[in-house]
Amino acid sequence: MQITGLVTASVLLGVTLLVAILWFLFDVPARDDSPLFAAARVREITRLVRTATSATEVDALSVAIRRSGLEVRPVALADLVPSTADAFSSRLIMHPLEMYPDIEILNGLRNPTGPPSQIITRLDESHGLMFNLTIEAWPMFVPPTALLLITAVFSTLFLSIYAVRWVVAPLAAVAHAATTFGHSPQAYAALRRRGPREIIQVSESLNEMRARIRQLLDDRTRMLAAISHDLRTPLTRMRLRAEQIRQDSLRDPILRDLTKVTRMLNDTLEYLRDDARPEPMSQVDLASLLQTICSDFADVGHAVSYVGPDRFSCACNPRALSRAITNVVENAVKHGSTVSVALGGTDHAAEIEVTDDGPGIPAALHDEVFQPFFKVDKARSENSTGFGLGLSIAQDIIKRHGGAIELRSGEPAGLRVRMTLPTEPSLRAI
Repeated sequence: MQITGLVTASVLLGVTLLVAILWFLFDVPARDDSPLFAAARVREITRLVRTATSATEVDALSVAIRRSGLEVRPVALADLVPSTADAFSSRLIMHPLEMYPDIEILNGLRNPTGPPSQIITRLDESHGLMFNLTIEAWPMFVPPTALLLITAVFSTLFLSIYAVRWVVAPLAAVAHAATTFGHSPQAYAALRRRGPREIIQVSESLNEMRARIRQLLDDRTRMLAAISHDLRTPLTRMRLRAEQIRQDSLRDPILRDLTKVTRMLNDTLEYLRDDARPEPMSQVDLASLLQTICSDFADVGHAVSYVGPDRFSCACNPRALSRAITNVVENAVKHGSTVSVALGGTDHAAEIEVTDDGPGIPAALHDEVFQPFFKVDKARSENSTGFGLGLSIAQDIIKRHGGAIELRSGEPAGLRVRMTLPTEPSLRAI
């Protein structure tokens, strides 16, 4: 309804502006080259010549009029011939001349020796007066057409300003709120009520939906905290009791199972936990971060090496990004004997590639491995020590940095995991 009213107001304003401009800039008496002014001159000259009492006086008047710049001369009606068409200038003047009942225009007749553009008015039964009037038509049509275009542009500009200010801007705010929801503390602020009625309704609905989602996330966080407390307590008691078992063949398998269950529990809670305390990003040396991760794995006996520059600056959340890369490297060392972590990129993007020499993953499953709790044991190995959440967590962290992660088959075997990160992500907090 608001847009319809605006379009109507814009059209009315444009028409009003056009009429005002035409009224003040196209005043007929002020333009001596207009058809109305020329018709008035033809009428006055014809009436003046009719007052002459002799042919000598008519010739004298004709000479005087020609000196003023208007081509006029008397002609005999017997010398006129039929004319099939009149010049455009003549037709422009004939129409206003028809409004004068005391002036008779000899339509369809012309002087064969006269100019192409001529108008002949009757003086008496045997004589007429021939006028040579040339009027340029473009000044009559170009300015009004230009004014119409200017008016249309003005109305369109007025509508565009309104659309950007009251329609596009609120829609952009709604889209930004939907995109950044959950990524930063400011994302939970309520949207302002502005714009057309329909957009206000969308904003109110989005505010209500975000409030419900936020409440659900808070409830889930509290539930997971309770689950974590309730499960960790009996697991701790079981570990203490298992360590009191003197028989090694019985104690060690129980401790390994408890360690496995504890790790699965930690991975699941970490994946499901809502990130209620987002941290601001900081500029870090990505090369140093990767070298630290590789050294940690090498210290426990894994063949993990770093390949890349000595320094590479990147804006990120070091804690979250370290966990994502660690998950990928940990997944690689489970299924390969040698792992390489390579760093490259440009000033605008960083590329991290983790390569192993394991059995690899079929190309058809490259997208499915990022699904939570999905395992590819048959394709990789039977060494299952988790719930299949490592790559899912890594993908979530990389995406929240504004990057992407993808799998590629190694050559001649193995798997390559490529992570691309913008050096200056658009989301400043995770």
